[in-house]
Amino acid sequence: MINLGNLSPNKGANRQRKRLGRGPGTGHGKTAGRGHKGFKSRSGSGIKPGFEGGQMPLQRRLPKRGFTNINTVKYSIVTLSHLDSLDAGTEVNSASLVELGIARKGLPVKILANGEITKAVTVNVDKVSAGAKAKIEAAGGTVVETESK
Repeated sequence: MINLGNLSPNKGANRQRKRLGRGPGTGHGKTAGRGHKGFKSRSGSGIKPGFEGGQMPLQRRLPKRGFTNINTVKYSIVTLSHLDSLDAGTEVNSASLVELGIARKGLPVKILANGEITKAVTVNVDKVSAGAKAKIEAAGGTVVETESK
């Protein structure tokens, strides 16, 4: 009967590793199967990613392009269509939007005027576009901007 105490792999499934450089009797002594001299016989050899045999590699031949502004602020965008799905009189803030899965956690929230809103909601987020503010107030809601960054 097989149990955890007598489990073993099938015969021939596991092979012992080659012990290189352990004397002539092993058949892998002296040069340890690497041949004589040359780049491939040295330790640490191996063609690095991007190496093209001494030719100028592609990543160095192509020009650098673009610019990343480190001071840019990434916002989690919320549209008026998202807010219209909420109940009337709801207090909308960053935490509640993250809880509902509408906004991403850790990002400031900006509301844009995409779509229409018919319910009066109280909005308290980081940024609101002028068009969105006008539509929210026209629907009877209020807008408070709390700039965090």
